[in-house]
Amino acid sequence: MVRLSVNVNKIATLRNARGGAIPSVTEAARVCIEEGAPGITVHPREDQRHIRPGDVDALAELLGPLRDRVEFNIEGDPRPDLMDHVRRVRPHQCTLVPVVPGEITSQAGWIAGASRRELVAEIRGLQAVGVRVSLFVDPEPDAIHWAAELGANRIELYTEPYARAWERGREHAEASFRRYADAAELAHKLGLGINAGHDLDLDNLQLFRELPHLDEVSIGHALISRAVFVGLPRVIGEYLELLRRE
Repeated sequence: MVRLSVNVNKIATLRNARGGAIPSVTEAARVCIEEGAPGITVHPREDQRHIRPGDVDALAELLGPLRDRVEFNIEGDPRPDLMDHVRRVRPHQCTLVPVVPGEITSQAGWIAGASRRELVAEIRGLQAVGVRVSLFVDPEPDAIHWAAELGANRIELYTEPYARAWERGREHAEASFRRYADAAELAHKLGLGINAGHDLDLDNLQLFRELPHLDEVSIGHALISRAVFVGLPRVIGEYLELLRRE
């Protein structure tokens, strides 16, 4: 079964819009876990517009006793303060993501060859304290070979292009999916685990869940948005049912 890691950034976005502590990021994570979600993801950005350092620590405390069954994934660019925090917290996984100044959300994966020396050092430093490292990449052979050469454990495939193809119709979705399937086969051949995320939802996952060798999907915006109308426990159940369905 493909693992679901719930990105709780949007809970923090809502809290920060008003100030105070409501809604609680840790309470949202607790609900997800109680409903069977096997993973929690956060992306602490430098401007702290959603997840803040205190949220990371609070989630680490919540998830610590559950470490054997619930994975903690911290996403972000390899800036010094975040890397220091990740090494201290020691989540199961750190997903290194390129950041463009001023972006609302991630726009693309790493370009092959970018920041090679810096990334190798960070990858090795994280692995030295027991953190699995995933690199956020487009489904391109050069990027996947590059991730393997840098020593990453996994890649996370950037799936917004697939999501936009799905919106244009089944033929476009299947053509895009084949590109991702080829990328997944290459990554598997190179010894990399395979995660995926960005704009995946209950509709387009009907096809994408069939991706070869897929380990994990990270989903936040679509999941939390639906939870506004039907409730978080129900949505977690819907995603888990879809991902376990044969």
